[in-house]
Amino acid sequence: MDVKDLKKLFDMITGTDITEFEMKTSDEEIIIRRGSVYNQPPVISAPVARVDALPASPPEILREEADTPVVANTDTDAVPIKSPIVGTFYSAAEPGANPYVEVGQVVEKGQMLCIIEAMKLMNEIEAEFRCRIVKVCKENAQAVGFGDPLFIVEAM
Repeated sequence: MDVKDLKKLFDMITGTDITEFEMKTSDEEIIIRRGSVYNQPPVISAPVARVDALPASPPEILREEADTPVVANTDTDAVPIKSPIVGTFYSAAEPGANPYVEVGQVVEKGQMLCIIEAMKLMNEIEAEFRCRIVKVCKENAQAVGFGDPLFIVEAM
């Protein structure tokens, strides 16, 4: 497929609400994805890598990070509050504003802890129980993944 054909295909797809498109021929395969959680441009690949061609174990640097404990103080009943979605972590309502919570602060059930922006939607993350903030795990405007620890808290 030449560049002109690809451009026509892109134009056709962007004019619809299609989020994923696959086309296979005998000698090429095209996959286009839109609106991913990281807001990356469409992906074109030819040919597609096989899953069994990937390394059996994660790279050494990832293995070391996975072995690092998340809980700041093991003498307490500290637990992580994890991200329910993939997006961008915001500790305050706007740049320069005071954060919603700070280390040492006691928060009540239902109190807003932070915002996670996902696909231009602002998702308020609230405390599910009364607790004290032991650690804020993410920096303002930092990307977070599903299940990433946002805060370490002690239940009260």
